[in-house]
Amino acid sequence: MLSDDELVELLDTLPKRPLLAGEKGLRLSLAGAQSKLPVVLVDGRVALPASGQPTTHILKPALAHLPATTENEALVMSLAVAIELPVAAVEARVVKGRSFLLVTRYDRRFDASGVATRVHQEDFCQALGIAPEHKYAEEGGPTFKTCFELLRRATARPATEVLKLLDAAIFNTIVGNADAHGKNFSLLYDDDVGFAPLYDLLCTVAYTDLSPRFAMKIAKAATLDEIGQNTWSAFAADAGLSAPFVRRRIRTLTNAVMGKLPDVVGRVAESGLDGAALNGYVALITSRCARLVKTI
Repeated sequence: MLSDDELVELLDTLPKRPLLAGEKGLRLSLAGAQSKLPVVLVDGRVALPASGQPTTHILKPALAHLPATTENEALVMSLAVAIELPVAAVEARVVKGRSFLLVTRYDRRFDASGVATRVHQEDFCQALGIAPEHKYAEEGGPTFKTCFELLRRATARPATEVLKLLDAAIFNTIVGNADAHGKNFSLLYDDDVGFAPLYDLLCTVAYTDLSPRFAMKIAKAATLDEIGQNTWSAFAADAGLSAPFVRRRIRTLTNAVMGKLPDVVGRVAESGLDGAALNGYVALITSRCARLVKTI
């Protein structure tokens, strides 16, 4: 297990790589912009795995290039949990002034003694035969239409899994996660093939240096400001769902987010994170909820 001093040294020396640029503004590619370290948790303490040992968590330090990313992701991920979306469990920690996240690996099984074994997963780019460098839809990556078609074709319970993707699309629109690209959705090959829990959820529109354009358009809309009432009818057609159902689901999720936000921000703040930064994200998400409801 790592001592606090060793953990601080690890957080300070993890290599940092710059944000990746796209043709229409900077994109946040978490695989490239953030050093993520697979670790194991032993009695609640962070430890490095032995050779070949399945890891249990992903350690994610704060991004060096953007402010308060730990607060941002902790809030958004915890909010998804609170409204009962399928999402990887996350815990925020602070050690000697350094904040980081511990994200539980959903692609693991644990036996009665807590020993982990790996479960195969495949991101949507892999499943569709699309090269990872083309993960954004406007660069040849998956669109919502192709993603919904993939779930209907590949999963054991397509009716259920399609609704999970619908909720993910709506939630990412609410919280302003414009970086939900084809490698951030996955298939999980457990007892059955299903839509994997959500991960890497972040309010990217909070950062003016990042592109506000959705990684996958909502019909023809690339930003929240471009969404109108006709947008949801076109999106519903892409999803193979009825437009009234999609509109009802938007209202349900926006109401759920607004209802849970006060409790969630309070619990996240108890981790020792920056309360002012958390409140700023709450204000932005609240504003987006109000704007989104007007489009239905």
